[in-house]
Amino acid sequence: MLDVEGIAVSTDEQDRLRHPATGGVILFRRNYESPEQIIDLVANIRATRPALLIAVDHEGGRVQRFRDGFTRLPPASRYEAAGDTGLVEKAGWLMAAELRAIDVDFSFAPVLDVECGISRVIGDRAFGSEPDTVARLASAFTRGMRRAGMAAVGKHFPGHGGVAEDSHLALPVDQRPLSALEQRDLKPFQALLAQGLEGIMPAHVIYQQIDPGPAGFSPYWIQQVLRDQLGFTGAVFSDDLSMAGAAYAGGYVDRARLALDAGCDMVLVCNAPGAAAEVLEAFADYKSDPQRQARLEPMRGRFPINRETLLASPEWQETSARIAHLNEAAT
Repeated sequence: MLDVEGIAVSTDEQDRLRHPATGGVILFRRNYESPEQIIDLVANIRATRPALLIAVDHEGGRVQRFRDGFTRLPPASRYEAAGDTGLVEKAGWLMAAELRAIDVDFSFAPVLDVECGISRVIGDRAFGSEPDTVARLASAFTRGMRRAGMAAVGKHFPGHGGVAEDSHLALPVDQRPLSALEQRDLKPFQALLAQGLEGIMPAHVIYQQIDPGPAGFSPYWIQQVLRDQLGFTGAVFSDDLSMAGAAYAGGYVDRARLALDAGCDMVLVCNAPGAAAEVLEAFADYKSDPQRQARLEPMRGRFPINRETLLASPEWQETSARIAHLNEAAT
């Protein structure tokens, strides 16, 4: 999964999208100008390569790529104070419905990390500081996403909330034993896996007392724990291989190879077009496991939604107004 530079797809980028090793596109804020423009961009990507998955980070709060023309979603931490699980489900529906109305397949959401009061990168992106709270609210948000035809991706397995460092900038090391993770961080993942979670994104974090490598490059975490012990049968997406936390694995080709060998089904190379080209070239003859393709297929969006019809619907109008009120109440 790679990205494109601007608000339209260049000829060179079209060639890259047609490359046999390209499986998806992730969109960023720089790709967005207006609802009409993003609809055209997505349609252009679809016309270039219909089978590609199209994704975006659209959690709400600090991590919402499309803003003007979309409902401004609150950070996940704000839902707990509202005390309304029904509103959380409606928020998940609204987020997903607005993205499905521009033909985006899925958002990398929800965050299943448990906030421990020390993480600079998680913070208010977490639904709460207690595992049961995170599981309950994330479950509601995910139910709403599915109702709008969108699969969910839980992140950052097995939990990023217990380290201060931002894995975009450094490689965090979590010193806690497995028992501590089992009692706290893993619980929301277990809860949502039991409900049929479609996707997982591992963390670029080393859990030093458990395994020497970052979770996203670790057969222990992906194969032994996630697949064998927890029974996960869905798709595993690497976190961005251009992040500092991924440099552990070496150059970009080494990072991609190690992540795939560890059990990731799709690797992300973002904001580094030269590196993306390098990885594509290295994997030009890569023969993907048919099981990988089968796991990725449920990530494709369902229930096509007309944007004008959505914005005119009573459910969208009511939910958007309630979310706006939630935002106002926090200021």
